[in-house]
Amino acid sequence: MLTVLSDNWVLKLLSLAFALILWFFVMGERKLEVGYAVPLELKNVPPEMMVANEVPSLVDVRLSGPRTLLMNLSPKDISISVDLVDLKPGLTSFKRLEERLNIPSGVKVTRLSPSFIDVKLERIKEKVVPLRVVFSGVPAEGFQLGPVELKPDRVTVAGAESEIKDVIEVATEPVQVEGVKESFTLMVPIIYRGKYTWLNDSEAVEVRVSVEPLPPPVSEKKSGRSH
Repeated sequence: MLTVLSDNWVLKLLSLAFALILWFFVMGERKLEVGYAVPLELKNVPPEMMVANEVPSLVDVRLSGPRTLLMNLSPKDISISVDLVDLKPGLTSFKRLEERLNIPSGVKVTRLSPSFIDVKLERIKEKVVPLRVVFSGVPAEGFQLGPVELKPDRVTVAGAESEIKDVIEVATEPVQVEGVKESFTLMVPIIYRGKYTWLNDSEAVEVRVSVEPLPPPVSEKKSGRSH
């Protein structure tokens, strides 16, 4: 029995090694499918213009290919870029995003969502609009609000041309005047939540609020003159 096992032992070891190498090769070349969330980059936005619509920042991608290739593929090495150079204002569709995906040869895209994107470019404009103070509450009994001064009294809004045309004023955070009896000055944050526009100025304004006694009733004035 021992003689049978020892016969041609070198050949048997070589056969075993070859079988192991073949097994690893076959396993390595097995097909595999994996999914990635791939960053989408918009490059070369033309000067004085901006993207004025929702564009996804990530694209869901499923890749299929040899196991050895996909196991060595890092998510950091995969990206999709869309070049906006020389585009004019308006809506442009970019189809077949899989062709913009940088992946090794031998790897195929089996699914990509979204498979295309729409990019809306608009010119960036500026507009100067008045500031409006918002009040909360009422002064103490016998008092009223007098003149209100703002420094500055106007702000500059910048952004997408289609949105900025509808901006007519910008408001402050509510200024609390409940129960006040005397004038006061304070810095008040400005509230502005544009979708594709923003403030080009400071985000706070100095507000001086005058608080004055209410004038006496008309009947009291008349009785005072009769004396």
